[in-house]
Amino acid sequence: MARYAKEHKQVTRQRIIETAGRRFKQDGIDGSGISTLMSDAGLTNGAFYAHFASKDDLVAHVVADELRTQVARYGTLRPGRPGLEDLVREYLSAEHRDHPGVGCPSAALLDEIGRCGDGAKQAYTDGARDILEEVAARLAPEDPQSARGKAIGLFTMLVGALQLSRALSDRKFADEVLERGIENALAFMR
Repeated sequence: MARYAKEHKQVTRQRIIETAGRRFKQDGIDGSGISTLMSDAGLTNGAFYAHFASKDDLVAHVVADELRTQVARYGTLRPGRPGLEDLVREYLSAEHRDHPGVGCPSAALLDEIGRCGDGAKQAYTDGARDILEEVAARLAPEDPQSARGKAIGLFTMLVGALQLSRALSDRKFADEVLERGIENALAFMR
């Protein structure tokens, strides 16, 4: 039996998490079985339990990883409100709408996370707090706590507009939802 270095196990675990993140956002948590996830990662089903206690355990790790990545991405934006405006435009873009597998986990998975176990809900809660702190700090750098309510409102506007746009079969209407979402979010930020 081959023995692998600890680093190999960590790299493999991270590959599973990243692969599952894309699959979950594309097909949903309930629509993604262990065998499909492991096949996507180029591994056997049996290898799953060397890395995770259960699918719920994997979901919690995926949610935490996805939100950490999202917050890290916000750090690459221009400073302050200009970066937040860029975020609004990028978030409510047709590109983001049309490629949920590489987009925001909130817009893709909120309804399912609400039905998940405590581990996934806690991972989401922690990540959502980090996102809101980032948004609030951009809205009011001198006193981010004062902008917390506005940050919550902006975040919910973005997620809701993207979800609605994704649900519409009429492309013109879906584009209009994104355009109006951008206008409303930018007006809300003022």
